[in-house]
Amino acid sequence: MTGKFISAAVAAVTAAMSFAGCQSGPSMDWGNGEVRAVAHRGYWNCEEAGYAHNSIAALRCAQEAGFWGSEFDVNMTSDGVLLVYHDSYIDGKRIDATPYEEFRDCRLKNGEAIPTIDDYLAQAVKYPETVLVYELKSHATPEIEDRLVETTAAKLKEYGLYDPSKVIFISFSKHICDRIAEMMPQFVNQYLGDNISPDQLYADGINGIDYHFSVFSKNPDWFGQARSHGMSVNCWTVNAEEDMKKMMELGVDCITTDNPDVLGNIIKDAGR
Repeated sequence: MTGKFISAAVAAVTAAMSFAGCQSGPSMDWGNGEVRAVAHRGYWNCEEAGYAHNSIAALRCAQEAGFWGSEFDVNMTSDGVLLVYHDSYIDGKRIDATPYEEFRDCRLKNGEAIPTIDDYLAQAVKYPETVLVYELKSHATPEIEDRLVETTAAKLKEYGLYDPSKVIFISFSKHICDRIAEMMPQFVNQYLGDNISPDQLYADGINGIDYHFSVFSKNPDWFGQARSHGMSVNCWTVNAEEDMKKMMELGVDCITTDNPDVLGNIIKDAGR
């Protein structure tokens, strides 16, 4: 992908900003008919990012293209360093059981070092209008997950990003979602798994869902449950145009995709 293509993507998404809530800062008015494009692990699927998931370049490309949000994954090393990395293991070593020094020289597909949360947030603050969709990965014990949540809050405060209009949280760990609900109830907090209904989540103080898009057809009443509680509704990872359109028709708030440029064009054409 060329720089010219990125410029075209910027123009297309800018044209759709009035409905995506970007002109006056991030829109968190859930359930109002807006659909927001979230770049899955950043806008990695382009030449400028070197096709590297969760890279600084992928975040920068998502920011420059003007997508509403950029999703990323966070693991914690045994000595408390937060790494922006999807898997629980790097080179066969479990991240939460290994000190950061063991990963310092590891590289992503584009040659970048695996970003620490400091690296990532330093880039994030350059474009505060891009919402950070912050996934806290499941860890080996509840105690480690508690440290992850606490360190996350501290880092966001350090970089001036402890702000519900700038960050939303997602996790497959129910324990992490419970801890966020207890510690940071003002933030959007979405459960990623498919085994708990919105009614149950809401009863536990969790204010959002981010299900795989197939979950809504398997559990047709769950969308209505979420809306009845005023919960935010996101879906992942939606890469086919047909599925994007189905989710838009359903009325979800955010669509997480590896093809945010395609989704941006569908949003623009829909004019919603």
